[in-house]
Amino acid sequence: HEAAHAWVALQLGDNTAQRLGRVTLNPIKHIDLMGTVILPVLTLVTMGLAFGWAKPVLVNWHNLRQPRRDMALVAIAGPGANLLMAILWAIVAKLGWLVATQFEPALFFVYMGGAGILINAILMIFNLIPILPLDGGRVLYSVLPPSLAKPFGLLDSYFGLLIVVVLVILTPLKNLLIPLVKLMYEQLAWLVGMHEPLLALIGW
Repeated sequence: HEAAHAWVALQLGDNTAQRLGRVTLNPIKHIDLMGTVILPVLTLVTMGLAFGWAKPVLVNWHNLRQPRRDMALVAIAGPGANLLMAILWAIVAKLGWLVATQFEPALFFVYMGGAGILINAILMIFNLIPILPLDGGRVLYSVLPPSLAKPFGLLDSYFGLLIVVVLVILTPLKNLLIPLVKLMYEQLAWLVGMHEPLLALIGW
């Protein structure tokens, strides 16, 4: 997810993330204390699903060739990467299921694929919340007229993340997020012909 942000930003003219070593698939480079550790534990306890984020990629928007348009492209790259990874994990689950008919230990790949789908569905849906500094907020910021974008941009800090945390844990927003995660998981399971096995895997 974060590596996708960094890579797209690099293609569009900003090498800040590259200089900071963020154009990498090494997960350690992308760990954020609040988003990768604290919030997932809190939401797992209160909601039954672990929502969170990785360490945000630093982008110098002024280096982008068309800052407002490119901001949206950089932002959407993260959820787009999660969608792609979820599809790939669904394929892994399907292949594991097929092989398991002859070699039972291959069921491990079904479990791993199901977990991969779920994790990426959670990350994609959560990051599309239209509040800065989440990706959905950056897309919204890029299309707002300047008179609205400027005050909205004040949320682009840990204050905005605090608002997101409060909304997810203490308001009915979680009642929207969880069904959307389930819907994405179910659709990908159906796409690879694994609807019943993958839903049974997580008790849905």
